[in-house]
Amino acid sequence: MAQLRDTHRRIVLASRPQGAPVETNFRLEVQHPPQPAEGEILLRTVWLSLDPYMRGRMSDAPSYVPPIAIDAVMGASTIARVEKSRHAGFKEGEWVVSQNGWQDFALSDGRSLQRLPDAACKHPSWALSLLGMTGFTAYMGLLDIGQPQAGETVVVAAATGAVGSVVGQIARLKGCHVIGIAGGAEKCHFAEQTLGFDRCLDHRDPALAEQLRRYCPDGIDVYFENVGGKVFDAVLPLMNPRGRIPLCGLIADYNAITPSTLPDRLPSLQGALLRKRLRVQGFIINQDYPHRFDEFIHQMAQWVTEKRIIMREDIYDGLDNAPKIFIDMLEGRNFGKVVVRVAPDQP
Repeated sequence: MAQLRDTHRRIVLASRPQGAPVETNFRLEVQHPPQPAEGEILLRTVWLSLDPYMRGRMSDAPSYVPPIAIDAVMGASTIARVEKSRHAGFKEGEWVVSQNGWQDFALSDGRSLQRLPDAACKHPSWALSLLGMTGFTAYMGLLDIGQPQAGETVVVAAATGAVGSVVGQIARLKGCHVIGIAGGAEKCHFAEQTLGFDRCLDHRDPALAEQLRRYCPDGIDVYFENVGGKVFDAVLPLMNPRGRIPLCGLIADYNAITPSTLPDRLPSLQGALLRKRLRVQGFIINQDYPHRFDEFIHQMAQWVTEKRIIMREDIYDGLDNAPKIFIDMLEGRNFGKVVVRVAPDQP
């Protein structure tokens, strides 16, 4: 039987951010581990996923998921071991995909758990990236909404991030001309040399719009949007008639606390949508596509096995470090999918 740890750390939301989050918005609490009742499982967090959408949950503005309450544990997807089981359906030591959040332990009745996909058993953290929500978001957003065709031009924002890096690789597999946009020469080099993008442009370059025109001489057919801001401004004039824009995030605006002082973009956006008959569709992966997860995992597992798609993970150690890591990620300091190793992998 697994030996229970003596302490249980939780990181809770201490206050709501005003603009960019700071470390004082979080609070570390130390307690005794909870004990499972009959029919329950005690889960020990091993891997913790950090994702930009969590910033929205720190605010109390209306959204597609409820905000995190003050003094509640920060929510997040996790990979956990079954530490102790009083549930007939789960054995101690099993891997599960869970929603433990930013804490060492969590109790579950088993209903919200998924067993680790077979393809992730040798690399459990991949169930939070390539073989989890990240890969699923890239797969459905690009293929179902973007519907890329061989020979078309696909532009991907945040090209070396968790989602964007997968979008670009899938687009290449579909025979598309792929242009990435990322922050800095190192990331752009990685997108071109390792991920196989045809070109990657630095969003910090004042000449970004001109560079896009140069490398998209036939216009843009699909733009995978997860950034917004000046990148969208550079892309929109180049969209081809009947272009498609899957929209899964707007990280450039997540920390905004006052209305934009920039010129009103709405008239030009509406004009482009009408004249070019553009399709812009937002999507929430777990709400819109749960019925297609099996399709995704079958195809993605095959690509991963064949090494046709890779994932760079930005791995950090220690639950205590999660607030700083999260803040750095929102500022674009991550390189790939951000995961935190909370505990050793062994049961």
